[in-house]
Amino acid sequence: MNSDQIIRTVNALRAMRREHECAEFKVNNSDEDEIGEYISALSNSAALIKEPTAFIVWGVNDVSHEVVGTSFKPHATKIGKEALENWLVTLLYPRINFKIHEVEIEDKPVVVFEVPAAREAPVRFRETEYIRVGSAKTKLKDYPQRERTLWQLLSGYRFEQDIAMPDVDEDTTLSLLDYPAYFD
Repeated sequence: MNSDQIIRTVNALRAMRREHECAEFKVNNSDEDEIGEYISALSNSAALIKEPTAFIVWGVNDVSHEVVGTSFKPHATKIGKEALENWLVTLLYPRINFKIHEVEIEDKPVVVFEVPAAREAPVRFRETEYIRVGSAKTKLKDYPQRERTLWQLLSGYRFEQDIAMPDVDEDTTLSLLDYPAYFD
């Protein structure tokens, strides 16, 4: 996603009445364990409700949805000597390709973690699977029916059904494909 798409996404999330299974708002909370737990919860919840992506947004008040800005700088955050992003990746299993975006909205810094839905198995952080129940983060094992449903959904996952590159226009798509070879 480019900056304009991120800003549109954040504004669409802000327009919702409340946080939900695929959206979490933060201001400055940068506790690395909590971030890992939220990535797990949002990834699993997105899969459960059949959404391709979930989001953690820093710089938006979770009650009013007003843009207040954030002092959280994920690319500058270190755990020991390791960058936050690398640290999170090593503790998430199966590995997921979450993305970190930093943009300005209303002249205030906003950070967005774009979290893909779980695919072949529920995503764990530090060996624990999490899920969202409404706007609350909780352990997946505490909700056995949701866990069963999630496993059923993920067991039917097929790579070929995924979108290779979202938000790509026709000209770009054609430039990436060697479609004349198809006719040969």
